[in-house]
Amino acid sequence: MLKIITLIVFPLMLLSETAMKCEAGKCGSGDASMTKKVPPKPLRLQKATVKQLFNVKTTQVKTITTAKEQINYGYIVAEDAKKVDVHAWFSGYVTKLFADTLYKKVEKGDALAEVYSPEVYKAKQDYLHSIEYDKKTPSPQMLQSARTKLRLLGVSDEEIKQIKTERKANEISTIYAPQSGWIFEKNINQGASFSTQKKLFQIVNLDKVWMEVKLYQNEIEKLSRLNHFTVKPRGIATTYNAKKSLLYPRLDPKEATATLRLLMDNSDGLLKPGMYAKVYASADAKNRLVIPLTAAIRKNGIWYAFLATEFKGEYEPVIIEIKPLDSKHYEIIKGLNEGDTLVNNALFMMDSDAQINGAY
Repeated sequence: MLKIITLIVFPLMLLSETAMKCEAGKCGSGDASMTKKVPPKPLRLQKATVKQLFNVKTTQVKTITTAKEQINYGYIVAEDAKKVDVHAWFSGYVTKLFADTLYKKVEKGDALAEVYSPEVYKAKQDYLHSIEYDKKTPSPQMLQSARTKLRLLGVSDEEIKQIKTERKANEISTIYAPQSGWIFEKNINQGASFSTQKKLFQIVNLDKVWMEVKLYQNEIEKLSRLNHFTVKPRGIATTYNAKKSLLYPRLDPKEATATLRLLMDNSDGLLKPGMYAKVYASADAKNRLVIPLTAAIRKNGIWYAFLATEFKGEYEPVIIEIKPLDSKHYEIIKGLNEGDTLVNNALFMMDSDAQINGAY
């Protein structure tokens, strides 16, 4: 038993003595340099990065010139100011109808109908008698009164001049088109009678038309920033520029939509009321800092991009603020600069690796 204890204690004593010599600088190797302690290297603090060495495609943050665009739909309608109702300012009968079909195109000054009116015929005779009487006994006031009565009955200045020149009162009067356009309403036929209350025709000029665009309620606020409008009617190859005219001051309660009126030139005559059309509305172009949609990823309500570091294959997740710009890009609000290199196509790989390593 004593022998076993001695065998255990003796090696321990040797180890203790060796340690004391080393502390005194007298280690058994005899090399004084071995007695110096080497200070540990300081730890370098680094941001968390993600390592990917395969299938990583990159893209750069760039500035593009673009304009925000909005697409809506609507219908072509006739301009209110270009609709003219044709009334006779007297009662009578149609003796000959020239505008005999609906949707016939007429020019300003074209004869629409020839009519007989006892009231107008009597006024013509009165004017003719005034001319003859004025020639014998100057009566300018009487002559002017007779001429004014004819004008108030709608007799044209040409016909009044013709009565004075030919010294003849024609019993037939003519109703002329007050403007160029299309006959959209026709309410008389050959031989029909009419009164001053009856609308005979409605002529609509389509040289300029409106487009009534439907806007959802949440699009009204953006309307003030939209200055350029392009209209593409269905079935027509031509694209038209339009001008913002009026936002109607009421909404359709059934559809919860507002109506925007656009003014369009229709000198080619291709646009017809009732046509369905698409309108592209855009704001003024400006420079925007953008990245592809595939270069950003969202986690816990926060957007991240993976920024290339100085070390190959290492990418640093950075928090960014973005907003959708179009179908291909996000606009950068905060977090990146032009020229920064980002991971583009492998965000699902970056995301899985980053979560495994706790990078974000």
